[in-house]
Amino acid sequence: MSFFKNIFNKKEISIITVNDFWNWFTANEKTFYAIVKNGQHTETDFFDKLSPKLEQLKAGIYYVAGISKENIVELVFTPDGVIKNILFIEELIKVAPKLKNWKFTALKSEIAIENLSIRMADFTFSSKNLSFYPIEHQNQPDEVDIVIVYDDYNEEEQSIIVNGSFVFLDNYLGELNSVTTIDNAAVVGKAQAEKELIPIEKLKSYLVWREKEFIEKYNGLRYNTENDSYSSLEAELSNGNYLIATINATLLEWDSKASHPWILNVRINYDGNSNNGMPDTPTYELLNIMEDEIMEELKDFEGYLNIGRQTADNNREIYFACQDFRKPSKVLDEIIKKYDTKLAISYDLYKDKYWQSFERFRSN
Repeated sequence: MSFFKNIFNKKEISIITVNDFWNWFTANEKTFYAIVKNGQHTETDFFDKLSPKLEQLKAGIYYVAGISKENIVELVFTPDGVIKNILFIEELIKVAPKLKNWKFTALKSEIAIENLSIRMADFTFSSKNLSFYPIEHQNQPDEVDIVIVYDDYNEEEQSIIVNGSFVFLDNYLGELNSVTTIDNAAVVGKAQAEKELIPIEKLKSYLVWREKEFIEKYNGLRYNTENDSYSSLEAELSNGNYLIATINATLLEWDSKASHPWILNVRINYDGNSNNGMPDTPTYELLNIMEDEIMEELKDFEGYLNIGRQTADNNREIYFACQDFRKPSKVLDEIIKKYDTKLAISYDLYKDKYWQSFERFRSN
């Protein structure tokens, strides 16, 4: 144990870049390997060292570690459902070092269902006690909405059962497929089921069929906003501040919204307390320059549609509907770094096939 103390009592290295992280990990990998292989104090002597380094690199990166019969430690990095972190993890693994006793994996891989059983608290999740059925939406035919049925469901342990069922899905489908092929999912018990139950092992083929249908319907579809009409909304909020929104009204009436299912919501906070929540002139100009830079990278004819923006209460939000989620996350990470000392920028990426987030902007 004194050897471990000597290793970690050295001056801590700040992790700023991906190379910083892998250099730090490589320098300590033999110690980490011995800890995992030994199977004792893994939490304190490995995970508690790894977590803060990942946090320095990027918030929201989690991991799972296990050791194979061949004594190879697999370290799986996962965004735990946060879409905007998927690309970062994939790129982190692309430059991972080749280490004899380690395997580094981006996102949870799919596991053959006959080998899959998840244990959580006092519950087990497997093909023996899970089934599903789809919900079809007449007005939203491309929505993939499923209900997972757990045989031993009870309200008192709802959070554990829901979490365990979703962990099972991540491992059965593979994490990437789980978050990209399913739009909505709920977990219920047999008593709450409203349709005939389908064995969970048939879920994968069902999702492959739905995805194939979707691709055939929308593959190659592009949209040009050059001749679109825009609407403006101005209002006074209850606190006396102003709200101004500019929205692509033509785009909101488009009948192929599902072809651009990923919504990018960019938020910029600024000091507008002395201006009824609106930015002052220098800030307004800087916001426009920054937005132009985003639009230069995310072009409509390449699959990224600028829906519009809203400004109110010291905050501007910019909205895009996208055909994929990887490029928007890369562009926004770079924008945030560029404007780090000038603007407080954050963003979300989520799936909303029918753009229900923007119903408030449509004319009644």
